[in-house]
Amino acid sequence: MTWLVARRELRQRGRSRAFAISTVVLMVAVALAVALPAILSGHAKPQRVGIVGGNQATLTKIVQEAGRITNTQVIVVTEPDVSKAEAGLRSGDLSVVLVNGSEVIIKQVSLGDSSSGGALPSALAKLGGLNRLFEQFPGAADAAANGIVLPVRGLEPPSSPLGNRLTGLFTVIIVWVLISVYGSQIAMGIGEEKSSRIVEVLLATVRPVQLLTGKVLGIGLLALGQAAGMLVAFLVAAYASGSTLTHGAAPGIVVTGVVWVVLGYAFYCTAFAAAGSLVSRQSDVNSVIFPVQLPLIVAYVLSYTVIYANGANAFYHVLGFLPPTAPVAMPVLYAAGDVPLWQVVVSAVLCTASTVWLVRVAARIYGRSILRTGDRVRLRQVLGREAQTA
Repeated sequence: MTWLVARRELRQRGRSRAFAISTVVLMVAVALAVALPAILSGHAKPQRVGIVGGNQATLTKIVQEAGRITNTQVIVVTEPDVSKAEAGLRSGDLSVVLVNGSEVIIKQVSLGDSSSGGALPSALAKLGGLNRLFEQFPGAADAAANGIVLPVRGLEPPSSPLGNRLTGLFTVIIVWVLISVYGSQIAMGIGEEKSSRIVEVLLATVRPVQLLTGKVLGIGLLALGQAAGMLVAFLVAAYASGSTLTHGAAPGIVVTGVVWVVLGYAFYCTAFAAAGSLVSRQSDVNSVIFPVQLPLIVAYVLSYTVIYANGANAFYHVLGFLPPTAPVAMPVLYAAGDVPLWQVVVSAVLCTASTVWLVRVAARIYGRSILRTGDRVRLRQVLGREAQTA
């Protein structure tokens, strides 16, 4: 019977024009968000590369060749000493500095990739290393097969790559939108069936827990389908446009986000369904579900400070392990490089266990309040001793 209820929701909502339009809009938005930065990067302003000491002509050729390999326009700027070059990096006047053919300096090295801070610095490090090797002893071409790269030094503490953090922000927005939209749909649908008394007909053939589970499952499959469609759009657009988001940890961040869409939906939409059963008029639904949604709102608002700051504070780390805030907080922490994968797994297990407990509580609330009409049903009325003995 549970699957029959889920199929009913799939047919009714999946065939609606609103679902089709929203799916297309979300997929197009994902594709544009991924492809446009990669396309526009080809028209970006040239990068200013400083060179210090050494053979100026040789270093200039290395910079130009690195620009050609990475398809980056470069402007070579000669600096008198390292301190002036570092000042140019901090002010943003320079993008990268090649020092005496022995070291590459950038403003900040990315976490998880200490040998490069981007395509151009990485190319400079490799070409400069080969040039240094060729100059030092004959037969260097044979030794070059083993690989030699100049060290890359950052002036500031490492951070997660900007592409990963932006992917994390984008993923969190999708998690927030899907949970909020589909959670509201569940609560509104339950409120509508209760006010129109359709639920009385449905409960003549199915048990309350079956009706609750079927609704959450059916609408959840639609949400999962949209999430999968957006993941496909992300990967196709990224590979087609040559976006750097397909490299490194970015795809893993998106997959982690999809997992949290499922976990967050299961946790919150079960609570939304229980909250929707407490009201007798649809106009009261938003006021009832707001307290349920409040922890998610807090985690979402604070996520922007984590994405744009260099690391999360202890408070946000705690939010990553609390089931009501984890669906948003943990993907952000993972994208920012503040937590390892095993902590993500621990948080997911905690969220799953909490969801199992919440399903039992929500089924009790739903079963004891769905047939009550009139004034709004209070939680103490359905969870108190008088309700249990009724």
